[in-house]
Amino acid sequence: MKKEFNYDIIIVGAGHAGCEAAAAAAKLGSRVILITMDMTKIAQMSCNPAIGGIAKGQIVREIDALGGFTGIATDKSTIQFRMLNKSKGPAMWSPRAQCDRMLFSANWRLYLESIPNIEFWQDIVTKLIINQNRIIGVKTKTGIDIFGSAVILSNGTFINGVMYVGDVKIQGGRASEPAASGISEQLKKHDFEIGRMKTGTSPRIDGRTIDFTKLEKQEGDIIPGRFSYLQESDCIKKQLPCYIAYTNSRVHKILESGFECSPLFKGKIEGVGPRYCPSIEDKIVTFPEKPRHQLFLEPEGRNTCEFYINGFSSSLPLEVQLSGLRKVKGLENVKIFRPGYAIEYDYYSPAQLKYSLETKFIENLFFAGQINGTTGYEEAAGQGIIAGINAHHKINNNAEFILNRNQAYIGVLIDDLINKGVDEPYRMFTSRAEFRLLLRQDNADERLTSLAGKIGLASEKRIKLWERKREYKERITNILYDYSVSPDKINGFLQQKSTAKIRQKTKLFQILLRPQISIYDLTDTNDVLREIAGSKNFFMREILENIEINLKYKGYIEREKNMAEKLKRLEHITIHPDYDYDKLSSISTEGREKLKKIKPQNLGQASRISGVSPADISALIIYFGR
Repeated sequence: MKKEFNYDIIIVGAGHAGCEAAAAAAKLGSRVILITMDMTKIAQMSCNPAIGGIAKGQIVREIDALGGFTGIATDKSTIQFRMLNKSKGPAMWSPRAQCDRMLFSANWRLYLESIPNIEFWQDIVTKLIINQNRIIGVKTKTGIDIFGSAVILSNGTFINGVMYVGDVKIQGGRASEPAASGISEQLKKHDFEIGRMKTGTSPRIDGRTIDFTKLEKQEGDIIPGRFSYLQESDCIKKQLPCYIAYTNSRVHKILESGFECSPLFKGKIEGVGPRYCPSIEDKIVTFPEKPRHQLFLEPEGRNTCEFYINGFSSSLPLEVQLSGLRKVKGLENVKIFRPGYAIEYDYYSPAQLKYSLETKFIENLFFAGQINGTTGYEEAAGQGIIAGINAHHKINNNAEFILNRNQAYIGVLIDDLINKGVDEPYRMFTSRAEFRLLLRQDNADERLTSLAGKIGLASEKRIKLWERKREYKERITNILYDYSVSPDKINGFLQQKSTAKIRQKTKLFQILLRPQISIYDLTDTNDVLREIAGSKNFFMREILENIEINLKYKGYIEREKNMAEKLKRLEHITIHPDYDYDKLSSISTEGREKLKKIKPQNLGQASRISGVSPADISALIIYFGR
């Protein structure tokens, strides 16, 4: 019996991209239906049970500043928190949280079900309903037509997914879940460029069979942080440790014995895997000189004995994986809950997208997440919230919501995808952002919350909290610039800190500029500051940290701002999408072909297209007029 549905926005896939897209669009006012194969696996952590990390943590804080839920879901399920790269400059600091995987998914489902505008449907989408290059709905495996003004595809690894464990080949998008087919075959007829990519996951092991006394313990931060800027997201009180183990020559020898059965080396897998997160067999072949490789044993939750082995992603036969693991010190008697596997799946070239993540070939069809060639929960979620906002804006005739490279890592991510394309799964790094000192994890709300407020996505509570934070920052900064300290009041303290004494009254901010002095030192020693900022709760710690960074790195920050402003001028020189580049003989052949393919909206975008040289941009500047 067929049933017909009508919605504003249809979202296919309830992974991290789909969940953020659904929440954003629904909160803005669209009536949304979220279609998923399994309602019990909403926002499932398919690989390691962690959120954040280098550059990824910045993305999660940006999602939170925009009004997304990933940061809140993480804080509610955190079992360990660490700020990575603290030994480096603040542009590199990246928050990371180990999560209770089941609780993370449960928090997401509870949140989505609390939003009145979201409905759910458990099914598999097999076809898109397209009318004159405009999407109008989808067809499902159970024979139901669902109609909508816009569709967001966030299918993850499910489109024509194939999993490999040794010689075993299984059609599926994730362990115990089927693959989806039909969509790629249809999109090929609409001139979409479709490729194959590969990723993988590690075996899960029984914590009751691990000898933890032989492993290195890795604790969380003594003073843990959090991802969400909202006050109700408390910092974790009781953390669980992770553990570090190492492979050895015996492990490598056993794993090498299974290479003849490896689908990776037998050529069964055509897709390209992530270079920065290789399988254990890849590492053994690529780095034969290394006697060992580091493994991280990460708990899957508070109330389970299951552990994830970060660093042991593998598609080798089960018996080879198990035998190899049992040669690792501390894992001599280990038992496996399920083996690691490789998965190959379809992705769509992101060069076929607009900055809004709407496709160029089919109107009102949006792509978000791994189908755009990315990897990682955080990159997917960042795309999801942008796709959800823009799908709502498009069907309501509102302007596109675009983040630039100097505004957010999310902006860097989308700009890279569209202009450079992908030839391997894309992962965000701080090195990809030329303005990373502007895009720190501590100032995401400063950069983005007001923008989210203007479009109606940030809640009134979030905006008021940011305004309160801004007021405190101004008050404390003014005190640092206005108040002076005399030698007799501070020289003893300066001597304790192994820094030079002062000879005359000196402004507090000048004392703070010294590398040996932290802002906490000043709040502890100055009565005026102590009265305002004496509290060491997370809210005040973030304010003080932000002020200290802004003062100590002021020159570098201003230089990056000036550079961003200069480059921004190119964004104002627009290019018509149907401009005929063939008539410009001064542009290189490769540059001309790339410009014709991507159709940049302005000279700024054109300057970031791989294959378009600085000489090509100079020619365009001359042609279009300075």
